[in-house]
Amino acid sequence: MKITWLGTASIRIEAEGERILFDPFVQLVGGENPNCIDDFLVDDTICITHGHLDHLMEVPEFLDEEGAGEATVFCGSVAADTLSKLVLDTSNVVCIKPGDCFCVGKVRIRVWEGKHAKPGFWTGVRKLFSIRLVKYFRNALALGYLNPKFPEKGQTYLYELQAEGKTVLVMGSLGLKEKTDYPADADLLILPYQGSAQTEQDAMEIVRRLRPKRIMLDHFDDAFPPVSDRVDTRGFKALMDENYPQIAVVKPTAGKSVEI
Repeated sequence: MKITWLGTASIRIEAEGERILFDPFVQLVGGENPNCIDDFLVDDTICITHGHLDHLMEVPEFLDEEGAGEATVFCGSVAADTLSKLVLDTSNVVCIKPGDCFCVGKVRIRVWEGKHAKPGFWTGVRKLFSIRLVKYFRNALALGYLNPKFPEKGQTYLYELQAEGKTVLVMGSLGLKEKTDYPADADLLILPYQGSAQTEQDAMEIVRRLRPKRIMLDHFDDAFPPVSDRVDTRGFKALMDENYPQIAVVKPTAGKSVEI
């Protein structure tokens, strides 16, 4: 099984002869891992964790007859409603809900309810008065216009993939539902390390609950300045070395594959 991080929360998983893409996003001007829509259009199956623009905005390209046209998109009702306002033909959009299971070839996927991270009041204040707001003013205007068009509305999913004797958990944001009994001991947890006012604490709580054998971080990069930041992951790595030395933590390089 091959896993490739493509920047932001974009993950491609290749297993059993299938290629499944999660949350494609083309980084804005100034993003530290520049990419383009052509990096994604080779994929025929797309899974969306939630409806925010950095997870969903590129998907209309997969549904547009002038784009890929043949891709099947799995997403929740909120994201599906957003897509229905952006494209004329949503026949390739499959609306899913927590508890659903579906197969892509021999890859079995189960949908779990997740929870979106909470950035906190002071995080917003800091970004509002940052010098980066001036540097990336055009990005800020675009994000201000687009963000309301891509709501999350409390609907964030976690995907559990089973293939080739391995289990992979793909999270869309740094949060879990308090009373949900998630699968533990996955071979790999893909952990989005951004968006919380207490990133280290939230990440460690997720590790405590899920106890994966290995962790791959994503969403830690500066993908849409001035709203995003490059997150320092060293504190989390130190906490993991101290509390869970048996769990390997991988901080990937965009475009470079990891095999499990």
